[in-house]
Amino acid sequence: MGRQIRIIRFGPLMIIASTLLTSCQLGRFVFYNFADIKDHKIFQSRPLTADTSPYSFQTTNSGKFPKELNGTSFDKYLEDNKTVAFLIIKNDTIQYEKYFKGYDKESIVPSFSMAKSITSILIGCAIDEGLIKSVDEPITNYIPELTKNGFDKVTIKHLLQMTSGIKFNESYINPFGDAASFYYGLNLRKEIEKMKLKTEPGKQFDYVSGNTQLLGLVLERSLKDKTITSYLQEKIWTPLGMEYDASWSIDRKKNGLEKTFCCLNARARDFAKIGRLYKNKGNWNGKQIVSQRWVEESTRLDTSEGSANFYQYQWWLPTPNEDFMAEGILGQFVYVNPTKDLIIVRLGKKEGKADWWTIFTSLAKAY
Repeated sequence: MGRQIRIIRFGPLMIIASTLLTSCQLGRFVFYNFADIKDHKIFQSRPLTADTSPYSFQTTNSGKFPKELNGTSFDKYLEDNKTVAFLIIKNDTIQYEKYFKGYDKESIVPSFSMAKSITSILIGCAIDEGLIKSVDEPITNYIPELTKNGFDKVTIKHLLQMTSGIKFNESYINPFGDAASFYYGLNLRKEIEKMKLKTEPGKQFDYVSGNTQLLGLVLERSLKDKTITSYLQEKIWTPLGMEYDASWSIDRKKNGLEKTFCCLNARARDFAKIGRLYKNKGNWNGKQIVSQRWVEESTRLDTSEGSANFYQYQWWLPTPNEDFMAEGILGQFVYVNPTKDLIIVRLGKKEGKADWWTIFTSLAKAY
């Protein structure tokens, strides 16, 4: 689904009308209608700064990559399926890097739900530092206002595993649904305070973005005097030598909260570095950025307490105990196969008609 409403902006009345439409949750929904890869332009955000000594992947003129896919040339298949960026990185060397539809290596693309995996990394960093005691802590240790709603038995692990049992409508189509409220809303803290449970925690997997936004608030409270964005800068963006400035969208300018379930806005090569960090079990060129234990715990198969066999700690598991990936709506992916020393990044305007999970695992077998 694309934008369904087009407003021609001319004259004072149109300026007033567009301002009114975009100044509240419902107005934003009507005006913008559905998630789009240009959405980093419509939200307030906090900046991330490129490192002064950036890390760059090696490149090769004789990279190995498929010439065809499903009977169509590889380039054309990617473009026909709404891709804007595609990278294949083997042994830290870029084998294939192409951009489409007017995008290039400096084009910003929102992560959408790939931010969930990055939020998980930051939770791991906070646990490593002792800012959070363990995944078994009840979230009411950090969000006491949810005690009255029965959340005292919901743990950080339940949020990570998507087994919290929270009542949450993941639809972006319904303007009054929870996902739309979180995405377009102007007060995430207020929305969180209204959250309820529908089932007992630890019994059933249910992929909903509310879990990750609760993780975001847990993280923010644990950081005390730091924002989540500044923590990302300190723990990930600078140590990994990110090549470009980036940003994390927030709900509002004053006392804003990062949309940790989505909306980290960056470039394809820098997203690939997140994959490299986890490919190397949290180690970056000899420095342990996040503990190996956390990386392994985050990406291994665990079906206990209602957990799914294809999801772990905000990472998807296409082939459990073999590979893992971050995934976002519209087909944003960072796929990692450590045994093959392989990272694939795919960013798109839409997912297209491609089965990306199968494509990634097939490419991995070819390497």
